[in-house]
Amino acid sequence: MTFSTNDHAAMARALALAERGLNSTTPNPRVGCVLLRDGQIVGEGWHRRAGEPHAEVLALAAAADAARGATAYVTLEPCSHFGRTPPCADALDKAGIARVVAAMQDPNPRVAGSGLARLRAAGIEVECGLMMEEARELNIGFVSRMTRNRPWVRLKAAATLDGKTALENGASQWITGPVARADGHRWRARACAILTGIGTVKADDPQLTVRDAPCERQPLRILVDAKLEVPPAARILQGAPILIATASTDAPRLRALAASGHRILSLPATGDRIDLPFLLRELAALELNEIHIEAGAGLNGALLAAGCVDELLLYLAPKIVGNAARGMFDLPALTALDGAARFRIRECTMAGEDVRVIARMT
Repeated sequence: MTFSTNDHAAMARALALAERGLNSTTPNPRVGCVLLRDGQIVGEGWHRRAGEPHAEVLALAAAADAARGATAYVTLEPCSHFGRTPPCADALDKAGIARVVAAMQDPNPRVAGSGLARLRAAGIEVECGLMMEEARELNIGFVSRMTRNRPWVRLKAAATLDGKTALENGASQWITGPVARADGHRWRARACAILTGIGTVKADDPQLTVRDAPCERQPLRILVDAKLEVPPAARILQGAPILIATASTDAPRLRALAASGHRILSLPATGDRIDLPFLLRELAALELNEIHIEAGAGLNGALLAAGCVDELLLYLAPKIVGNAARGMFDLPALTALDGAARFRIRECTMAGEDVRVIARMT
């Protein structure tokens, strides 16, 4: 399949529009649409948030009568079912669109090719696959939830060059500089939820909110607390209600937290550890696409050992603090390097004076 220069330019614009919804569309995918007629853009739109018009509908409204005979470039296959809004495939047909170019097929089983089939049945020329990798990256969490029944899990850590996240006495503010910290908040903002463990709450008393980046809505905060040890005055319990994943059966404590508006997710556990893969399936059922982890070595190691980490977001400061300091992952000792968790580095860039590394499980 060959796409023209105009096709590539229009889809690149649609992807840029879709990215405007990076922090707001959850649980929906981020989608952009451009309408091109005679080489000119006659309409464009992007999905802002769930329940509001989809990108195609906004682009058609902007184009009005100029949509007839145009090509629609959409970053995700137009929907074919009634959800919060009517099917976009029908809207494109009714508007007289002559050709639809989709970046990728919708992984949602309710769509999964039926939108494209509906357009073809209506006599519309349909092509799919233009800039597919870019489109998948933009919606990596949505794709994960739809195809694996679990969110995309991104684990963030700030460390020294020798891999230490805090001194032996627990001091960790600040290992990295302000540019790296602000960048970390931008990654928080795009997530559906920010997850931490009780060890981090006891040690650092974090708020886990987005403060140093634009964000229309605060991500859900999730606390993994198997024994329900969270202090009543903990800052994470302030503000919007949080989700607490626990194996505790302490009825009075559970009732008190629920009465304060917090949601309790009761989970199975092995010893002192919650069943983390089970937790991810539950989070997928709550329509959470991307989970941003900011935890300590204990939970980080448990997540990694359980196969629950998809991506690392590491900020490395040009400092050395020595062996006594605390590491990023508490894992059992290995006897052979073949047992090491393996990652593929996707990106290595500067964030002020620090280095940002993005790596994915191989």
